[in-house]
Amino acid sequence: MAATVQTPAPKATETADNAVRARQRLLALFLPITAVLYVSAEAMDPKGTDQVVTTTAGGVRLLAIAARHSAQLYVAGALSLLGLGALAVSYAAIAGLVRNRGWVVATVATLLGGLGAFCGAIINVLVGVNLAAAATAHVSRDAAARYLVTSFGSTFAHLFSLAYFASEYAAPVLMGFALWRSRSVPRWLAVLFAAGLEAAEAQSAKGPVVVWFMLPFAAAMFLLGARIWRAAARPAGRDPQPAPMPAPAPVGI
Repeated sequence: MAATVQTPAPKATETADNAVRARQRLLALFLPITAVLYVSAEAMDPKGTDQVVTTTAGGVRLLAIAARHSAQLYVAGALSLLGLGALAVSYAAIAGLVRNRGWVVATVATLLGGLGAFCGAIINVLVGVNLAAAATAHVSRDAAARYLVTSFGSTFAHLFSLAYFASEYAAPVLMGFALWRSRSVPRWLAVLFAAGLEAAEAQSAKGPVVVWFMLPFAAAMFLLGARIWRAAARPAGRDPQPAPMPAPAPVGI
C-alpha cells in the first residue's frame, strides 16, 4: 500500500506561526529595554566608583565615596546586572536578523556576547554591590579596604575580568560584521551598533554626562528592535529574498 503523507492542519500551522511571532516580538522588546537599563546604570553610578582596588590607601579613598552614595551604588549595581542580562538576550535577538551570509559569525558573536554579559555581571557585583556592602559594614575603613584589595586581587576576579574584557569588545565587532555582511539591515546601522556599543562599554563612572556618549548605542538598539518587531509581522517562510537577476538576452550571430 502506498504511504499517505499527512499535512499539518491549517489551524495548527497558524498557531505555530503565531507562537513564533510572539516570541520574536518578545525578543524585540529586549533591545530598547537593554538600552534604557544600560544607560541608566552608567548614569546612576557615582563618579569615580568603578575602579579596581589594588592598594589599601586607594580602597580607603573609594570607601569614603561609596559611604556617601551607598544607596545609589546599590541601585546602579542592580540596573547594571539587569542590563547585562538583557544584553545577552539582545544578542540572540539580533542574530535572528542574520539569515544568509554571516550567520556563523553572528552565532559566534551571540556566544561571546552571552559570555561577556555573564562575566560582566560577576565583575559588576565586585565593583558595585560589593563596594556598597563594604562601605556600610560595621568594620573599620582599613579592614574594609583590605577586604576589597583581597577581592579584586583574587584569581577568581582576574579570570572573570579577562573573559569579560576580551568578549565584551569582540562581540560587538563580530555582530556588526555579520549584520554588514548579511545586508539584512542598512550597513550604516550595522556600523552604528558596533561603534555605539563599543563606546558605551568604554564609559566610566562620570555621572549623568555619560548619557550623551551612549546615545548612539541606544539609537541602534531601538532601531534594531523595531526591525525585529517588523520581521515578526511577516508570516513564517516569507522572509524577503533578493530579486533574481534577469536572464541575459540572447545575442544574435
